Amino acid sequence: MTDAQETAAASTLRTTGGAPPDDDGSSAVEAPIPLLEPREGIPPVIADEDTLAEVIAAFAAGSGPVAVDAERASGYRYGQRAYLVQLRRAGAGTALIDPVACPDLSGLGEALAGVEWVLHAATQDLPCLREIGMVPTRLFDTELAGRLAGFPRVGLGAMVEGVLGFVLEKGHSAVDWSTRPLPEPWLRYAALDVELLVDLRDALEKELDRQGKLEWAEQEFDAIASAPPAEPRKDPWRRTSGMHKVRRRRQLAVVRELWQTRDRIAQRRDVSPGKVLGDAAIVEAALSLPATVHALAGLTGFGHRMGRRQLEQWQAAVDRAKALPEAALPQPGQPVAGPPPPRAWADKDPAAAARLTAARAAVSALAEALNMPQENLITPDTVRRVCWEPPKEADKEAVAEALAGYGARAWQVEQVTPVLVAALSA
Repeated sequence: MTDAQETAAASTLRTTGGAPPDDDGSSAVEAPIPLLEPREGIPPVIADEDTLAEVIAAFAAGSGPVAVDAERASGYRYGQRAYLVQLRRAGAGTALIDPVACPDLSGLGEALAGVEWVLHAATQDLPCLREIGMVPTRLFDTELAGRLAGFPRVGLGAMVEGVLGFVLEKGHSAVDWSTRPLPEPWLRYAALDVELLVDLRDALEKELDRQGKLEWAEQEFDAIASAPPAEPRKDPWRRTSGMHKVRRRRQLAVVRELWQTRDRIAQRRDVSPGKVLGDAAIVEAALSLPATVHALAGLTGFGHRMGRRQLEQWQAAVDRAKALPEAALPQPGQPVAGPPPPRAWADKDPAAAARLTAARAAVSALAEALNMPQENLITPDTVRRVCWEPPKEADKEAVAEALAGYGARAWQVEQVTPVLVAALSA
């Protein structure tokens, strides 16, 4: 029997948490069961190489897919490194691994090569897992599966409740996972996160198959597993919250200098940049261009409990930006590859604007008919690119080739091509 069957004989597809209804529109609602304790209890945290070797051997000898999760310390620490890794596999049980004490988990990754990894919202965890040597070759993303299957709520708790009928306690999702030692309630929460992940995967696979979408999901999972690491973001300082208020190039230079100074301090101290200086304070300084430390201290975000030395370092950053020659000032806005923002299309190219309006309506209707979010049917950026520069002959073959060139999967090309051909022709 599966974990869920052994916990309670209730592993059939449930609809208590917003699952797609049966074909006849009915939905049997039963009271969800609180999941309070891992079946084998809370496992000890693996924090030494000898015990890690035992875990690697156990998971290599296990059977079936492996549930994988990772906990980060977003909002507390610099970067997105993993501070706890959780795994569960039939025949091996659950393991909680401390990647600070065991920073190289490539041996575990190699032991699970070829095994299907089950993750929830895989793209969130894969970067930090890759840093410690864990890279799947096959995966099943339960969040993405839920989206494709038409679930309105795709958080792990909602999915486990809606599909399997169990309630997960989610009170520790945003805690500081860099804390050592980790409190027992947090470890219980972490172990429960992978307790029923494989059961959820199995139920979602059946639902996708029932809807005729299983092959689509498999193409999506393959695309995630084979995707290369994301390129570093260009000019990340431009994503400072409130940047829309900053218009002048000198002010942009102040934002850039303060952001880069903050980033260096945050990295050195290993804390979240927001704990060093808030985005609102950076924008306030850029708009005010303070001439002295005293003037800076009067701005929101700088005066409250900030020491003289701290104020001086921020004022120095402002002064460096103010002293830059004109040629060294950043340009307002970033060079954008691809079409301009849609709001400008009506003026720049009315015909393209009409194509985009028709295409958006057609894609929206198709997504509704397929019972999935539009962005999972086809990315809005792909639709914009095809509408801005459509093929010379907007026939089925040319549109399909254009979609594939922008990275659309085969199932997306098959579904979207006919409606885009009609929209482009109209």
